[in-house]
Amino acid sequence: MHLNLDIHNFYEHLVVEHLEENNLEEQFDPELIADICCLALTQLPARYIRHDIDMAFYLGRVEREKMRLEVDNAIDLAIAYLKTKTQENATR
Repeated sequence: MHLNLDIHNFYEHLVVEHLEENNLEEQFDPELIADICCLALTQLPARYIRHDIDMAFYLGRVEREKMRLEVDNAIDLAIAYLKTKTQENATR
């Protein structure tokens, strides 16, 4: 078994989905996108799965929407945090 290939956090998929749906990869450079992902995922609970399709069977509509809102909020907070840090560094 290769842990890094067989098991992953479902929230990673949701974060990437949010980035794509909101064209954030066009707004920010790859380094900043990586920072946004790390900060957002740190705020979210872990939901480890082997196959994304598994979540389609076990995740209800209400729970999926709740997870999407959590991702939206985590990414918004991550972006706001990084913007604040960037502004602070620019004034130094």
